[in-house]
Amino acid sequence: MNKRCKGCGAILQQEHKDQIGYTPKHDVEYCQRCFRISHYDDVTISMKTGIDPDTVLHKVEKLDALILWVVDLFDLEANLIAGLNRHLHGKTIVLVATKRDLLPETTGNQKLADFITARCREFGITISGLVICGDLVKHAFDQENHSLSEVHKAIAYYRNGQDVAVIGMANAGKSTLLNGLLKNNTLTTSRHPGTTLDLVAMDMGEYTLYDTPGLTRKDSYLTIADDSLLKQLIPDRRLKARSYQLYEDQSIAVAGLARLDLIGGTKVTCVGYFASGLKLHRGKASSADALWKAHMGELLAPALHSDPASMKCYSYTKGKDKVDVVIHGLGWFCISGDVKEIHIYVDQEVDVTFRKAMI
Repeated sequence: MNKRCKGCGAILQQEHKDQIGYTPKHDVEYCQRCFRISHYDDVTISMKTGIDPDTVLHKVEKLDALILWVVDLFDLEANLIAGLNRHLHGKTIVLVATKRDLLPETTGNQKLADFITARCREFGITISGLVICGDLVKHAFDQENHSLSEVHKAIAYYRNGQDVAVIGMANAGKSTLLNGLLKNNTLTTSRHPGTTLDLVAMDMGEYTLYDTPGLTRKDSYLTIADDSLLKQLIPDRRLKARSYQLYEDQSIAVAGLARLDLIGGTKVTCVGYFASGLKLHRGKASSADALWKAHMGELLAPALHSDPASMKCYSYTKGKDKVDVVIHGLGWFCISGDVKEIHIYVDQEVDVTFRKAMI
């Protein structure tokens, strides 16, 4: 049986129940894993760290294809790929920024486009085009939503007779975008990294459209957290800005996953952008250690560890400009005012980026 699953690209097989591509039935189009993900949100075999990003990019580089690089705006920093042009030498790259609908409506698309372009430039990434998309899950075909038509226009303008390959980090929205372009739900979509397992080729008439496995990075909460927590970590509706006015040394905990300490401030505004399922707890910085030791995994939940001493601290000395403290895979704080020191505690495996404010 050399037939491939239409949802994830794995070769279908009936011999090994605990391996990728297994199906108990003959003449089916989807493996059991894709069926259970689609119908029950049940990941029978987790592949979040089982796909080598370099191998995926090497396969894509061999294609004669325009690259649609899908980037999640909510998790932008963890979606940026340093050295992307080196991995895809000579390829034309169009960046497709997804999940615009999660960000505040007051943030204009031009401001977002300028911000994304600047961040790419800082990473040494050259792109030929940029499309900003929103609400592709529920309202991709609404008359007011021009996301898909803009992607089709970009493909027509930049393709130059080539095929089209869609790449991006796990959970960036690749398969959702492709299902929109195809006008069906052929590909398996979920919040779980590692849903697509191999290149999936689809005939578009004039060209072949390729879905590819989501690239994974080990410095994100989405990679190290258990699959059962992803529903709490990944937002599915517009972010509600949670704003705090601070006049002394303060600490804000993001559940039991991260802690922000703001030291030496007399008038500080701190705004948190996280999934609504994550509670923020504010208190005095002087009592933050005691709070974490007493309530980690209880009041401060979910948590990955019971011992707060095992977490890693990043520090930053703030200037006059607003700054975002971005926790990869989780969200970010936007801080303005005269605070002197910023300390952020996260899991040992997770990275933090300090950047000029996006919003």
